[in-house]
Amino acid sequence: MSGSDEDFMERALELARSHPFTSPNPRVGAVLVRDGRILAEGAHETAGGLHAEVVALERADARGASLYVSLEPCSHQGRTPPCVTAILDAGVARVVAAMEDPDPRVGGDGFAALESAGIEVTRGVLESEARRLNAPYIHHRRTGRAFVSLKLALTLDGRMAAPDGSARWISGAETRAGVHRRRAEADAVMVGSGTVVADDPQLTARDVGAPCQPLRIVLDSSGRVAPDRKIFDDDARTLMVTTDAAPHDVQTAWKEAGAEVAVLPAAAGHVDLDELLDFLGERDILEVYCEGGAELATALLRDDLVDRLEIHYGPVLVGGGGRGIGDLGVIAMKDGLRYRTVDVDRTGDDAVVILMREEG
Repeated sequence: MSGSDEDFMERALELARSHPFTSPNPRVGAVLVRDGRILAEGAHETAGGLHAEVVALERADARGASLYVSLEPCSHQGRTPPCVTAILDAGVARVVAAMEDPDPRVGGDGFAALESAGIEVTRGVLESEARRLNAPYIHHRRTGRAFVSLKLALTLDGRMAAPDGSARWISGAETRAGVHRRRAEADAVMVGSGTVVADDPQLTARDVGAPCQPLRIVLDSSGRVAPDRKIFDDDARTLMVTTDAAPHDVQTAWKEAGAEVAVLPAAAGHVDLDELLDFLGERDILEVYCEGGAELATALLRDDLVDRLEIHYGPVLVGGGGRGIGDLGVIAMKDGLRYRTVDVDRTGDDAVVILMREEG
């Protein structure tokens, strides 16, 4: 088949999307093309594995061909050799990339090395799509902090629970299955102590074929969570994040139950969320998927720390009950938190709305 640069780049992005378990590396796809025909394809499948470009190059004779890749080829020695070297050795004539790699070890050096060797380089093809795909990676490389995705399950009138406190189930089975996929794609799943006390969730990714479980993070400033909760089982690692206000015997009990305990500074009596995101970023946690209740959601939004909003609207009205989001300190509409809608999807009878913070 023949196609345009956009067609082949879209295929590279499809390949990248099909392999979501690459953290802390980016998701990358590559397509090798000659005379408008696809010769070979490749994707980066796991951290430490072959990069997408190398996978594609090993599957066909690349002399005189064009290589489409969703991220700038690396030029540094990491766990694997530089992709730029493989491209030069293979005799590729042209490289088309969606975007520059924000990693300081690359940051345009890959493009420069290719161009200095006489290879034609085209960049910026479907760049916005590539940026959305690797938003957590880009954010982490630019800021050193974890990217925050906040999931809210709400009624049509914005309630997280009915007047009697019941919340099961606002969203349907298909939407809840999607939550397990999102957990698997993230590096960590985070809730507050109130969610653990009230619901005793397991917080694992189930029935999605995940190669490993996300880290379970519980914010508990004062030591409310008992060590017999499900989050202390052996199905996944657990990180209890607390402050000096939590009694030492409680912290010891958490450790004896198998959890790691991190004591961070407090802000207004709670874990300092800015400090938390720095701490997680230092651990190479690119994305944290937040599933807590209204208190955690409100705190993250009030501090303007949410990078991605995932709102699941169930087809039900309750009138009263618990609000999904509390007071954000906003008085005028002009001061409201603004996000960009990037996707609206019908999942079963639910509406799933994805919004992203504007870059910059």
